[in-house]
Amino acid sequence: MIDWVPDTLDGGKPRYQAIADAIAGDIRSGRLADGMRLPPQRRLAAALGIDFTTVSRAYSEAQARGHIESHVGRGTFVKGRVVTDRPDPSRTGEADLSMNMPPEPMDPELRQRMQEGLGYVSANLVDLLRYQSPTGSERDRVAASSWLSMRGMVPALERVAVTPGAHATMAAILSIITRPGDTVLCEAITYPGFRNVAGRFRLNLVGIEMDEDGILPDALEAAIRTHGPKALYLNPTLQNPTTLTMPEARRLEVAEVLRRHELMLIEDDAYGFIPAKSPAPIALSAPDLTWHIGGLAKCIGAGLRLAFTIAPTPRCAYHLVQAIRALSVMPSPLSMALVTQWIEDGTADGIRRFIRAESAARQEIAAEVLAQVSYRGAGNAFNIWLDLPAGVGRADVVARMAPRKIGLMPSDAFTVLGSPGEQLRVCLGGPSSREALRENLNLMANALVPNSFMG
Repeated sequence: MIDWVPDTLDGGKPRYQAIADAIAGDIRSGRLADGMRLPPQRRLAAALGIDFTTVSRAYSEAQARGHIESHVGRGTFVKGRVVTDRPDPSRTGEADLSMNMPPEPMDPELRQRMQEGLGYVSANLVDLLRYQSPTGSERDRVAASSWLSMRGMVPALERVAVTPGAHATMAAILSIITRPGDTVLCEAITYPGFRNVAGRFRLNLVGIEMDEDGILPDALEAAIRTHGPKALYLNPTLQNPTTLTMPEARRLEVAEVLRRHELMLIEDDAYGFIPAKSPAPIALSAPDLTWHIGGLAKCIGAGLRLAFTIAPTPRCAYHLVQAIRALSVMPSPLSMALVTQWIEDGTADGIRRFIRAESAARQEIAAEVLAQVSYRGAGNAFNIWLDLPAGVGRADVVARMAPRKIGLMPSDAFTVLGSPGEQLRVCLGGPSSREALRENLNLMANALVPNSFMG
């Protein structure tokens, strides 16, 4: 199709990127097929009324993404779609059901767009196998900043870092601000990943009393005065495991207490990107005290092992660089390149929107199947927090459901303040289909009947 011109161009992007996006879009739609010849750069420039260098840059961008290839003397040709799905049987079905997993993309077009990002990675493979910056290149950090802006965050680029996952980032931050024996505050029922990391650093975790809106400001104030902590850890949006979201008014109260005592906050915003509307991060109210971690495990994919982190100050960002270098060397350049490409071409937002819609659909299934059961859920949460009926023990339910592919985690893993209650976190996401989820929840509902038996 030597006379090809794009039907439309995205006016919100630089012209060269818009042309490269148009090439990718027409490959997906079938308008451009494998082996088709694209018009010479000067001809396309004339047809679009733009300068030659813009088209040249667009072709270079499309080639870097793996969509086209150029041959001196012959021209530029479409490479077509990236490899089709050919699952490796040794890797299919692998899932850690102890983790709170998002539902996985099923739409063929979205999965194709995800694979096309790998074309860009493979075209730059040798460069991406080198040691690189411990917190991402400027292009990666610009992409991170763009992604964080969806949460209202617009920090200076010198405070932004691409880090090797939320857990590694928590470890790096704790290595900077604490020493063994120090106290760190958290929710009374909190994310077990943070408990594990804090335990490795031999820190004393103190849980703060909660209500339906999150930690109580008065209880936080009292704990600060009593324990002299080094930091507070919070997961304030779709909290894991309770699914509660701290409303804006409570966030402002918490920020005021932090400012009054100049206490550092580690804000784990793993789920903040999922709902269509989430309260603003606490980091916006106390930016110079907050380590804000925008993990990608829940809103894009855990296998990337990446997070977008905002340090409280440029000096803190410098210390984060040194800590990441010592503990993890660097985030994976392969993962960074893929995510940056997905953010720039819109694939990342497509994944996020899928997860938003699918998590809501799965909460509806839970509401239907467990209508007679007491539990807490939220519209876009990946799990429910289940209250077991009298006479039913959490260990018994976990044992009965062990043969089924559904993630159950007892309250013991989450409880910091007081004794664990008869509660379970039930994961609704992961690789299971809606039909499999419905079947598993029905079986679990039967297991919640006292003295019941599952054959």
